[in-house]
Amino acid sequence: MQDAMFSGLFGALTTEHRMNFIANNLANVNTHGYKRQTLAFKDTMAYYAHDEIREPLMHMRSEPLFPEPKNMARARIAVSKTDFSQGSMEFTGNALDLCISGENAFFRVATPSGEFLTRSGHFVLSSDGTVVSPDGHPLQGIGGNIVIPPGARNIAIGGDGQVAVDGAVVNQIELVSVDNPQNLEKLGHNLYKSRENVDVDEGNAYDNGARIEQGFTEKANVEVVSEMVNMIEVQRQFEAYQKVMQTADTLDRAANEKVGKRIG
Repeated sequence: MQDAMFSGLFGALTTEHRMNFIANNLANVNTHGYKRQTLAFKDTMAYYAHDEIREPLMHMRSEPLFPEPKNMARARIAVSKTDFSQGSMEFTGNALDLCISGENAFFRVATPSGEFLTRSGHFVLSSDGTVVSPDGHPLQGIGGNIVIPPGARNIAIGGDGQVAVDGAVVNQIELVSVDNPQNLEKLGHNLYKSRENVDVDEGNAYDNGARIEQGFTEKANVEVVSEMVNMIEVQRQFEAYQKVMQTADTLDRAANEKVGKRIG
């Protein structure tokens, strides 16, 4: 019964990881620019020596010398991916709320640990007039931080990222494109960086057709109904794996009792 017990155990662990991803997606349904996480699975096969033997048969009625191949599949997590599909735009009317139109494009922000990418376009003004994220990370423009002069009455940001204050252009928002978004990993707080030992080629996202929409924010690309259905499915799977382990344990106990009685 060990095979049944281990299959149930690893199946339960797999569904636990999937549940964590679903719960995190649902928890960030109201996070600006959040991208949902998905999991992919594959079967790993357990082989026996006789599975690889191809014995010659003299005629159609020949008796096989070895048992039939018995390959056992066990589901395992193959890879986790971030779904970078475009989220819907939500109108806010706030001059510093920005939405990127285009999937393969990111804002750049500066943090004490370095510069990172983000899809969250919700920004505010710091005490010295710097455009920053709610966490205090300055939004990067051409040449550095974007600073709004004191007493500004009108802030206009064009589709090409140019920031005009009372009619005068003060900077242009840097919009970064990457060759493959799957080479980025999440850091938390809606930030991304390149994966270790992976070279990410960055470019000018404006040249690839990306635009900025002022007064809008990008909503998370999480579909609540779909995630809730996935959560119910995972719960049912976990319960099924529990029953497999309980049944295997019951059979093991019964077998041990019978063996003990015969020996006694």
